[in-house]
Amino acid sequence: MSLSFEPLALIHQPVIDDLLRKHPPEVSELTFTNLFIWRHYYRFQVAFSQGLLTLLAHPPDQSPFFLPPLGEGDFLRWVETCLNYLKELGLVPCIGRLSKTSLDTLSSFPGTKAVLDRDNSDYVYHTRDLIQLSGNRYHTPKNHLNRFLKTHSWEYLSLTPQLVSECLDLQDEWCRLRQCLESPSLLSEEQAIIEALKHIDFLNYRGGVVRVDGKVEAFTLGELLNPLTVVIHIEKANPDLPGLYQLIQQQFLQKEWGPIPHVNREQDLGVEGLRKAKQSYHPAFMIDKFQLLLA
Repeated sequence: MSLSFEPLALIHQPVIDDLLRKHPPEVSELTFTNLFIWRHYYRFQVAFSQGLLTLLAHPPDQSPFFLPPLGEGDFLRWVETCLNYLKELGLVPCIGRLSKTSLDTLSSFPGTKAVLDRDNSDYVYHTRDLIQLSGNRYHTPKNHLNRFLKTHSWEYLSLTPQLVSECLDLQDEWCRLRQCLESPSLLSEEQAIIEALKHIDFLNYRGGVVRVDGKVEAFTLGELLNPLTVVIHIEKANPDLPGLYQLIQQQFLQKEWGPIPHVNREQDLGVEGLRKAKQSYHPAFMIDKFQLLLA
């Protein structure tokens, strides 16, 4: 099995979307939207051989790694090919972002070991919980939401191409407040958001915005990850309006995804504040992710 790579591009969308429809993923990384908008940061490369699509990521200041294979084929031979590919380059052989299901398929290859990647494990919630915010455990976010509702005039709108420029203005303002120019991670996120918004006509996501007193002050976007789960890729709100994050989350799920039972809000990246925030919403379960390495 040989690998001939080319940079991920829009031309790969039909084949990747088709493979993901046939083999619905569990991990948040595996949607074409997510791969495409983060393609500059992760420098995704794509190869297709013997029924399997291979994705290679090489983010800055990190070792490259392969993502789970997409399609049907000889998985153990694929593992051997991928690990040897990196080994021959003098790099750490690694297949990452593996769910437990994917790991069980691939880990029987001899001479490998699995390592839990807690920082990249996904938080999954009951959609109804994030809409209703009922009970004592949601007391704080519900209070923030109610305070916002009592003090502001607002409206929710589904994201359309006509609203993109206003969302870009909000993102620009948000970045000024958060000093994105001093943070490589925030700059990378900003680039991903711009890619998503500017390619709204090509990518298969839904978005929502909240206008406050006539101005777009929050926007979000997500898409079906699998038939039972929506994944939220982006969520931005004016930080000077407490309760607005709770509102955009609630309205987007209620208006766009109400029948879908679960919502994946991605990982915490090992950031303490982000981990605390995600845990405070009481996930129904985690999608643990693993790395497969040579032992």
